[in-house]
Amino acid sequence: MLRKLKSFDLQSKRVLIRVDFNVPIDNDVITDDYRIQKTIPTIKHCLDQGAKVILMSHFGRPKGKINPKFSLMPAGEKLAELLEIPIKFSHDCVSDDAIDVSHNLQSGEVHLLENLRFYNEEIENNSEFATKLSKHGEIYLNDAFGTAHREHASNIGIVHNFMHKGIGLLIEKELEFLSDTLNSSLAPVLLIIGGAKIDTKIDVIHNFLNLADNIIIGGAMANTFLTANGYNMGKSLVETDKLEIAKKILLDSSKTKTRIILPIDFNGELDELGSGSLKYANYDDIKKNMICEDIGELSVNLFSDIIGKSKTIFWNGTLGVAENKDFAFGTERIIDKIIENECVAIAGGGDTVTAIRNYDNQLIDKFSHCSTGGGACLELLSGKTLPAIEILGK
Repeated sequence: MLRKLKSFDLQSKRVLIRVDFNVPIDNDVITDDYRIQKTIPTIKHCLDQGAKVILMSHFGRPKGKINPKFSLMPAGEKLAELLEIPIKFSHDCVSDDAIDVSHNLQSGEVHLLENLRFYNEEIENNSEFATKLSKHGEIYLNDAFGTAHREHASNIGIVHNFMHKGIGLLIEKELEFLSDTLNSSLAPVLLIIGGAKIDTKIDVIHNFLNLADNIIIGGAMANTFLTANGYNMGKSLVETDKLEIAKKILLDSSKTKTRIILPIDFNGELDELGSGSLKYANYDDIKKNMICEDIGELSVNLFSDIIGKSKTIFWNGTLGVAENKDFAFGTERIIDKIIENECVAIAGGGDTVTAIRNYDNQLIDKFSHCSTGGGACLELLSGKTLPAIEILGK
């Protein structure tokens, strides 16, 4: 039975929480603190209940070596700012000094450990490393949804060291929207899937065949599907080695109630990325030197009509190169239409959430839920279980 945060007696207890502070940083400044913000409710609940809070996370891929570039200190500074209290920080997550700091915490204090991945033992799910980490706490909580599809020491190996273990408020909310809503969706159901690569989305699409009424495919993925349908996509990104997979998905969908809808026009550039030579074309009239980088207005209108008739929407992946303002049009119009529809709308994936926040940060709260996970979100939408959550229910 998966135990939820509010079922624990936390008074004076050392609560060790696996969080996900793997956030974008530029010159030691956090450029998007969304993931840190989403952990605040769990941390504040623990503090309000008189707990002593110890936090652990990874950041980047330091490959088992201490590297100041991958330090969690900037995350700690941002956390202190958001909590409006000073926090303690240890430069080695499993040193005797770090464990002593955790054991000497007072109720209401917070201790952040340095990057778990400064040790290769973290991603190797090393049992001795996991046991050392466990010495920080009396209660273990996992609130790092973004890594719940991984099997690492801090979310798998550590668990058997605790009698009292469970999930934080963030993971509870992620499961509510990505798993429970998926299993009891109000129809019509729409899946909007974008991004560049088919590989990571194949299982999601297959899981939604017969579950969704409509699947809209955008982003560079759409180029591959249109090529599979016999259209010329110019110099656009096309996964030629995935054309047979795209053809099979289209064939499979024709045998179900689910319609797959592809873009019918594009905005892009001529000759090369960044050329500044902007071009518009219908899907059946793309020049050999055109690179498609966004959907056009006809596609926006087509997709908007489908969105307006949907009761539940799952969205993962932008519909164009949304980080470039010249090609954010399609993604931003789709955001507007989803919000206007006032349906159950769930967005997931780092690029998708970033696109919403870059367009208008206040719009993030207009969605029913925006997931903090990329791979973990896709796993749940594929109908799979997450090992780091499954083990907590045993």
